[in-house]
Amino acid sequence: MRIILKNLTKIFPSRNKKSHEEVVAVSNLDIEIPDGKLIGLLGPSGCGKSTTLYMISGLQKPTSGQIFFGDKDVTTLEPEHRGVGLVFQNYALYPHLTVKQNILFPLQNLKGEEKLTKDQMLDRAQHAADLVQIGELMDRKPNELSGGQQQRVAIARALVKTPRVLLLDEPLSNLDARLRLQTREEIRRIQRETGVTTVFVTHDQEEAMSISDMIVVMKEGIVQQIGEPQSVYDDPGNLFVAQFLGTPPINTFDGEVKDGKLYIGENAVMDVNVPDAVVAVGIRPEGFIPAEDGKLCGKLINVEVMGRDCSVVFENGACRKPSVRSIIDADIKINAGAENEVRFDLKRNKVFIFDNTTGDRIRF
Repeated sequence: MRIILKNLTKIFPSRNKKSHEEVVAVSNLDIEIPDGKLIGLLGPSGCGKSTTLYMISGLQKPTSGQIFFGDKDVTTLEPEHRGVGLVFQNYALYPHLTVKQNILFPLQNLKGEEKLTKDQMLDRAQHAADLVQIGELMDRKPNELSGGQQQRVAIARALVKTPRVLLLDEPLSNLDARLRLQTREEIRRIQRETGVTTVFVTHDQEEAMSISDMIVVMKEGIVQQIGEPQSVYDDPGNLFVAQFLGTPPINTFDGEVKDGKLYIGENAVMDVNVPDAVVAVGIRPEGFIPAEDGKLCGKLINVEVMGRDCSVVFENGACRKPSVRSIIDADIKINAGAENEVRFDLKRNKVFIFDNTTGDRIRF
């Protein structure tokens, strides 16, 4: 099911009785979600991603704008008639019901032509449970399950009605690191097997980039960039996107373009074809090449070996953080000079220049 959001806006009334200033949670959102794809809505807390999800589900009504499922306008359609499955962050399982009863619950409320026989409901529930690999746990109660198993029950309950759209609101945030990795792989597998259009809300960029066909990066209710995860990482449109994506995060420096050269501090690090200006410079951690006569220098703090890679941490006066973190191959030996100085050349495609005021990307 293709989803189109047109000029979607959600404004909440002010809670401050004195100022009466309204809160714009989502502003003029224009997104087209292709049929059968998994889309990640990504951004920091309060950016409007969950509000967008709830408007798609029908639990919240937009202040203005339209929502289309295919060619049908569903903006005012009630949630139960939209054909969506919704998975919450806290699982929202009924503690007094078994796994089977939790999964069956949505089917027992079907009426009219959609009403199923008892055998049909049991078949569907078993199929949904098998799909998320909890078929052998049907007689257990939620408190007898691990966090990952409870999340699978919630997903099975959302899938049992064969929804046209699956909506996931930070479904992994309550799981430990290993379970998060395992469950996100399961979500991707389930989505591919069912082919259901899926919207996945998260503040974890690694999560979104690893399983999404497309990501939508949001900030303060406004879309910053839309694209395939690797494309957005390799080609950020502004400083916010560049800083939000990537682990370790991008290194940011105060820089200057002068006479066709990019300066970081006193170091002219590369030639660029842009007008002279004071700028912000972003360098991905993997963008550093150790070189004895490298153009960017700094004082070595530490070398952290991490198996196949190592982090070279150093100080540079132009960096906007106390230290710079570079990632290089563990086989490369770092030779600090007498003054503990390290030098690097830079990979041109890992260096980005941004307007120092607006944060917009300056392409060179």
